Amino acid sequence: MSTAEAIPAPGEAPMPAPNAAALLRRNAGDPDIARRPAVRFEDRQWTHGEYVAECRRWANLFLSRRADGAPFHVGVLLDNVPEYLFAFGGAGLAGATVVGLNHTRRGEHLQRDIEHGDVGFVVTEPHHLELLDSVDLGGRELLVLGSSLDDALAGCTDDDAGVDPDPVSTWALIFTSGTSDAPKAVICSQRRILVTGTRMGMILGVGPDDVGYVAMPLFHSNAVMVGWAPSVVYGACVGLARRFTASGWLPDVRRYGATYFNYTGKPLSYILAMPQAPDDADNPLRVAYGNEGSPQVVEEFARRFGVEVIDAFGATEGGIALTRVPDSPPGAMGLVGEKVKVVDEDGQFLPHARFDNQGRLVNADACVGEIVNTGGMGPFEGYYNNPEANARAMRNGWYWSGDLGYIDDAGFLYFAGRTADWLRVDGENFPAGPIEAAIGRHPDVQFAAVYGVPDEQAGDQVMVALVLREGCGFDGAAFAAWLDAQADLGPKWRPRYVRVARALPTTATNKIVKRQLVHEKFRADRTSGDTLYARGRGEDTYHPFGAGDEHALHEAFVSAGRERFWDL
Repeated sequence: MSTAEAIPAPGEAPMPAPNAAALLRRNAGDPDIARRPAVRFEDRQWTHGEYVAECRRWANLFLSRRADGAPFHVGVLLDNVPEYLFAFGGAGLAGATVVGLNHTRRGEHLQRDIEHGDVGFVVTEPHHLELLDSVDLGGRELLVLGSSLDDALAGCTDDDAGVDPDPVSTWALIFTSGTSDAPKAVICSQRRILVTGTRMGMILGVGPDDVGYVAMPLFHSNAVMVGWAPSVVYGACVGLARRFTASGWLPDVRRYGATYFNYTGKPLSYILAMPQAPDDADNPLRVAYGNEGSPQVVEEFARRFGVEVIDAFGATEGGIALTRVPDSPPGAMGLVGEKVKVVDEDGQFLPHARFDNQGRLVNADACVGEIVNTGGMGPFEGYYNNPEANARAMRNGWYWSGDLGYIDDAGFLYFAGRTADWLRVDGENFPAGPIEAAIGRHPDVQFAAVYGVPDEQAGDQVMVALVLREGCGFDGAAFAAWLDAQADLGPKWRPRYVRVARALPTTATNKIVKRQLVHEKFRADRTSGDTLYARGRGEDTYHPFGAGDEHALHEAFVSAGRERFWDL
C-alpha cells in the first residue's frame, strides 16, 4: 500500500478554467502547451494544438446535427481510439454531452442505454456494427469511423464555433450500475470533470512533461477522470491502448514513456501473472492510481515495477471522499472523517469493527453495512432521467453509495463488497436482474437468484443459486453451453459459481434474501448441503466444487490478503 501524502478532498481543487471550451482554447493558444504532445496512439501523435483543431472539427460536426428541442447528446460506441478523445473535446467546445456506450452490453440492454441516455446520434467503428445489428436505433443517424463519419467530418472546418458552455452543463453521462435492474447514467458536468482532473493531477503530481497510459475503457469514469482529464488540465499527454492487455502493458508504457497509469479491478493481477523479467522495473512509470487491488498485489506490483501504487476507494458518483494517510492498516481505504458512516437499511449507525489477534474481523454480522455520506452529495450531481434512483441515493439528505463496508475504532474504512443487486467483475459494473432474467429462460430452472461474491484478487464474481424444476438434474457441460449461446449474456455476466439449492431464503413477502446468499457464498459450512459447482476461465463446463476446491480457493484469498472477504 502506498504511503502517499493525504489526498485532498474534491472540494479542495480549483477550477482550472471557466469551462471546458476555455481550457481547450488555452491549451491551443499557449505556445508552450500547444507544441507539446497531447495524444499518442500506436505510431501516431497529436500535439495540443493539433488536438484542439481536431476537436473543433468535431464540435462543428456535433453542432450541425443538433436537433431543436432535444437533448444535445452524442452516443459514443468506440474502443480507446483517438476519436473518442476528439469526441470529448468536441463536446466540450460545443456544449454537448458524450454518452459513453459500453461495448460489452448486448441487444436490448445496449438499446436501453441509447434510449435512456436520449442519444441523438451514434458514433461508432466498423467492428462494433455487429453489436448494433440487434438494436433499433429509431431513426438515429449512425456515423461510422472510416466511412460515414469521415465523410461528415470532411465537410467541417476547424474554425472555433465560439460557444461558451455553462460550466454546470453536462459533459458526459457515464453509466454505472446500482440496486435496480438497469444501469444508471451518472451526470458529469464540465465543472466536475475539470475539478476532478485538477484534483487527480495534484494527487499524481502531473506536470506538462508527464504521460498517462489509458488502457481502461473510456466509457468508464476511471479512464476519464483519472487517466485523461489531468492531461488536458495540466497540458500533459496520454497514450491510448485500444483495449487493455496484460502482455501489451509494459511495452506500451515504455513506448509512450508513460509516467502514470490508471486501473480498476484486476489489471495489476493480470500484469503480475506475466513472466517476470529482470528489467521489469526499467520503465518510466512513477505512479499508478486505481481501486480494488489487494494489499499483496499492490505491494508486489510496486516492488516489481518500481512504481508507487495508490489504491483508493471510489465510485463513478463520487459521493464519498476519504483521506489517505501514511501507514494505513492493510486493506483500509482511508480515514472517513466525521461525515462518512456505515449504516443499516434503516439508516442506523453500526458499531465499529472488532478483530481477533490475527487481525480477522469477528463481528461482520453487526458492523458491515452500507457506506453513506451524511454530509450530503459531495461531487455527485445525480442520475440522468432516473428520479427513483436519485431518491434512493439521496435518502435523508445523505448520499447512499450502494457499497458495503465497516469502520474500525481509529476511523479507517474497509470495503466489504456491494449490495446484492449489483456486481463488479474485472472493473465492470452491471446489475444482477438481466442475468437472472436470462437464466430464468432455461427450461430446467424454476427460480434463479444472481448475486456477487468476492473474487480472490479484486472485485466480484457472478454466482447464481438455482432451484430446478421437479425431476430435473444439473448437467454442468450442458448448462455452460446453454449460457454461452445466450446472446444477451456477455462473458463477464456468465456465473463462475452455481449453487443448486433445494430452496432459497425468502422474506415474509416471498422476496429472496440475497444478503444471506452473499454471506453463504461458496462455503460448504454455510450452504446447507446444497451442491456447488464452479467454472474457471476458459473452461467449457461447470465441475463440482468440493472440499479440495474450497481449500485451494481459501488459500488464494489468504495469499492475496483478502481473507476478510472470505469470512464476511
